Amino acid sequence: MSSQSGYRTLHKLDPLGPHTFSTPSKCINDGEQDVPFFHTSMAYIDITTFLLQLNISMFPQKSPDNSTPITFPLNSSSVSLSPTVRNLQSLLSNLASIIDEIPPDPGPRRFGNISFRRWHDKVAERSPALLNEYLPSAVLDFPADPSSGVLARDELQRYFLGSLGSPQRLDYGTGHELSFLAFLGGIWKLGGFENAEPGVEQRGIVIGVIEPYLRLIRRLIVAYTLEPAGSHGVWGLDDHFFLPYIFGSAQLAPPIPQLSSDFKAEQLPQEGSLPGAPAVSDVTKQEAVQREREKNMYFSAIGFIYDVKKGPFWEHSPILYDVSGITTGWAKVNKGMLKMYNVEVLSKFPVVQHFPFGSLFRWERDPNAPEPASSVHNTSQPTRTPATTALGTQLHQAHARMESAARIQQELPIQRMAVPDVNPMGGTQAPWATTINPYAQMAQQPPMASVPYIRQEYPTQAPRTAQQGTTLDARVLWTNSNSSKGKPADGGGMPPTRAPLPER
Repeated sequence: MSSQSGYRTLHKLDPLGPHTFSTPSKCINDGEQDVPFFHTSMAYIDITTFLLQLNISMFPQKSPDNSTPITFPLNSSSVSLSPTVRNLQSLLSNLASIIDEIPPDPGPRRFGNISFRRWHDKVAERSPALLNEYLPSAVLDFPADPSSGVLARDELQRYFLGSLGSPQRLDYGTGHELSFLAFLGGIWKLGGFENAEPGVEQRGIVIGVIEPYLRLIRRLIVAYTLEPAGSHGVWGLDDHFFLPYIFGSAQLAPPIPQLSSDFKAEQLPQEGSLPGAPAVSDVTKQEAVQREREKNMYFSAIGFIYDVKKGPFWEHSPILYDVSGITTGWAKVNKGMLKMYNVEVLSKFPVVQHFPFGSLFRWERDPNAPEPASSVHNTSQPTRTPATTALGTQLHQAHARMESAARIQQELPIQRMAVPDVNPMGGTQAPWATTINPYAQMAQQPPMASVPYIRQEYPTQAPRTAQQGTTLDARVLWTNSNSSKGKPADGGGMPPTRAPLPER
């Protein structure tokens, strides 16, 4: 973490000169090449910078007289909401009202309700008028280069519609959540939010816009039974969301000095919790969750899990159950969530492949970014199929099986047996006329479902390094300079999986 001084925020475009807008388009098509390049792009540094400035604004602050800390719970009067934030709240309320216009189809369906497509189409049809009504005119009419033929509203509309789930797949996931973060970041870059004191407008965005957005999406998921997009099943943090766990853990972290231009990164606590905050383990207690979900974003997300899932918490949410074992406080949880977001969202090809890049979030290399380092996440990404023909598909699948078998052979302590050359002349031979050891033959097969699942440690460093002269640099906060030999150092990482005690 950087020790430079300064509170870094996402830069804003110059409103005096015309800006060349461009239609956002898909650029991530290959996991092994495009995802590492994304980590060196201007879009990556803008997204992470905006996320970090929102995150730090949610930390409680020390009062001037060192009395009770200033906290920022949900529905708190201590969070001021600007006109832009209130207009965005009205926009989200308008979207919720469209659900009442288009009720779910009554027929039983397993993979989403088709009425969601009609809802999404209706929103897309009304989106130009909705943006005109609820976004500042200075944002929509931002000076644009006429030669491009693209306006600010065109870029923002792409991120806005991309944040509402997929009408084709009838699903919603962290990639759509990322699109909403980009939508708000685009408004910020265009000067749509007020220039208030550090952290004030950011808190309004989180409490006044992101939390209502999450409530809207939860209603969509329940009403139209949307599937998780790109879910890891029970081995994912959450089927649909990630941001509430970041901001919610920050709400319960120890207080920090009031934000200012000379705020230093080392002033962020690495451990501990806000005095009187619920314990991290309270997420496993439904009574505590119901009590805290109206005040905290983390518990609000946990409460939704209890609403839609049945059974023991450790069984349907094992990763969150693991996190509940952290005993060093909510600051440690927040630090781990930021690292996990970089690995599980911003570094996963199935998630970021649909993110569109335009002029607000550019697919251009950051001149200060180093070459991307090789990691297990980069080398195991999907690649382009060599050909669209059936033969090309078969070759691609065979190559993938060979690579997978090689990785399994390296990871598992399997003693390979020598396979004798039974029939070197290649003549006719019955399938059962062989002296090959059956166990050796099994060892040569592609990995099957019976191969045990191998959990690998997350890398403790990201492929980016600190930029001189900046503080809270996104490329620094993903890393842990105290780590060695690939193991989390003190203050980083998550505890090992804890098996629940048997019921007596």
